[in-house]
Amino acid sequence: MSGRPPNYYAILEISETATTTQIRDAYKRAALKTHPDRVPSDSPERPERTRKFQLVNDAYYTLSDPTRRRDYDAQRKLFGGFGSSSRASNANNSHMPGGFNFDPFAEAEAEQPQTGGPSTSSSTGGAGNAYSWAWNFFTGQNKNNQQREREREQTENAQFADVFEEMLREEGLAEETDGRTQPTGKFWGMLGGLSGGALGFIVANVPGLVAGAVAGNRLGAIRDVKGKSVYSVFQELPQADRARLLSQLAAKVFSHAVGI
Repeated sequence: MSGRPPNYYAILEISETATTTQIRDAYKRAALKTHPDRVPSDSPERPERTRKFQLVNDAYYTLSDPTRRRDYDAQRKLFGGFGSSSRASNANNSHMPGGFNFDPFAEAEAEQPQTGGPSTSSSTGGAGNAYSWAWNFFTGQNKNNQQREREREQTENAQFADVFEEMLREEGLAEETDGRTQPTGKFWGMLGGLSGGALGFIVANVPGLVAGAVAGNRLGAIRDVKGKSVYSVFQELPQADRARLLSQLAAKVFSHAVGI
């Protein structure tokens, strides 16, 4: 039994009548706000960010697919809507986009069972409660917890990679080449200016390249030959540089959509 579903509409800060486009745009904003790599791996904020990022991804996984969204809506009707704080605060119809006036993340935590152990997700750094209503309900009961967690992590990465690369393309930091989104010179210029660690990563991963050659288009052209997607490059950076890059990208590229 999966239990009462979280309020995924409130987690993405959208109304229950949101369109597919509105859901996707809301996911972009929510994922950037909560991504755990926005803070260092030893930050006290990391566990909370990780859990919120997991819930944001669960929400997008559920609501972005028409069939899953229909089944989800049917489940919450079966349980009489959302939790008590959701129902009480909706009457106020204020504060949050979509008419919510409560913390949907806190409510999701309060209403879901504890797993008794940390998350195994290597991409987000772990969280105290890795339970997922979405994965428990939609993937069925015939998979063990480790298998479900692995599939969930893969889906989180794929979902964020998709919108991450889309936003970079919109800002001229990446471009579509032979079916892959690859970095442009503008992206490499930003990355090369981050830190010595990032510079060392670039030089170490491009054979024959020396530090003096790290300059926009030239580096981008060399790297593109290797066929690396822009998200693959991001994932391979040292954690400290991922944090710095993600924060700079959020500030530089998405400041019009994300309150930072």
